[in-house]
Amino acid sequence: MIAITRYRVPGQEADGFAERMTAVLDALAASPGYRSGRLGRTVDDPSLWALVTEWDGAGFYRRALGSYEVRLEFIPLAALAVDEPGAYEILADRPAAGNAAGQ
Repeated sequence: MIAITRYRVPGQEADGFAERMTAVLDALAASPGYRSGRLGRTVDDPSLWALVTEWDGAGFYRRALGSYEVRLEFIPLAALAVDEPGAYEILADRPAAGNAAGQ
């Protein structure tokens, strides 16, 4: 499953945001079931950011969010989060050409 959390970050807070979210990614990466994570910012609206993580399942993601280490980094940024559902079940997946298993 993937989890997508979008953030609306005012210009005055943008400078340290990537560093703070990297600390969140580090905390999440130490959690069981974590597969990968990325932080991005839109090219069309620099105030809109997204944290995208991939997990072995929704239970792993939810347990990770409940851990003290993750909450310590994540909670202070929650006020900037866009209030919308963020957990997605993967229904289709296609690797890029040449990235098939065994190559």
